[in-house]
Amino acid sequence: MIINLSNLNDLFVAFHAAFKAAFSEAPAHFMRIAMKTNSSTEEEIYAWLGQFPAMREWLGDRHIKGLQAHDFKIKNRKFESTVAVPRDKIEDDRYGVFAPMFSEMGRLAKQHPDELIFSLLADGENALAYDGQPFFDTDHVSWDAAGKEAAVSNLQAGALEPWYLFDTSKVVKPLIWQERVPYEFRALNKPEDENVFMRDEHLYGVRARVNAGVGLWQLALKSKGDLTDANYEAARAAMMALRGDGGRLLGIMPNLLIVPPALEAKARKLIVAATGDAGASNVWANSAELIVVPQLG
Repeated sequence: MIINLSNLNDLFVAFHAAFKAAFSEAPAHFMRIAMKTNSSTEEEIYAWLGQFPAMREWLGDRHIKGLQAHDFKIKNRKFESTVAVPRDKIEDDRYGVFAPMFSEMGRLAKQHPDELIFSLLADGENALAYDGQPFFDTDHVSWDAAGKEAAVSNLQAGALEPWYLFDTSKVVKPLIWQERVPYEFRALNKPEDENVFMRDEHLYGVRARVNAGVGLWQLALKSKGDLTDANYEAARAAMMALRGDGGRLLGIMPNLLIVPPALEAKARKLIVAATGDAGASNVWANSAELIVVPQLG
């Protein structure tokens, strides 16, 4: 290939197309449990987390529900991935061998949020939620049927491989995916660029400013117990029993079960199979969607 700006631009378009196609086609699970928010500054404050403004009969004046001053912040982080293509390969028309590399770069960029979201989920017993407690904890402050404060848990005891239950039917999701700058593909490939002049190589890379954070702990439960009918039933019941201020039920309905690969077979028997081992009808069949997440393995 003759090295000129026109040909270099065409090469960038080809590499970008490979990146974009793989980015579009790659599977990713993070949006099933994360609410996407657009960030406009270095960090975002989520003062409204924890508010459940339920409807009530209007008798007398309105009851105004003020937003509590939760100082819960998510600070954006910057990520990059960069590769160098030797100028000699371009001159010798050998650049085509690099197309799969840019496809792989696109796939990894698309699945990078999965890495952040599910790493955060796995560390949920340490990551602090808006209430100052670990996201998965045994003594979150909630309310009982009489409207009095009560300690509740979204962490089922045990010492086995963890599994997770979620309600993803709400606008607000259990976790937060925050984007300041989405994943973008760029290049330093002009003859006058320093890397080309000094090292005889063209640089291509992706950059993003993003981060993951925990959202509403009420919409998520982690279990370290065995994935059995009894534990699954108890986990669902615990989530559906959660109440807001005034003692009103929050209307939580678990609809998503996430497991690591090691628990896939048990999970399929529990909520996918139509019948149990003895041939009886499986009462939990289709009670939740199943997602197997490699990043939790």
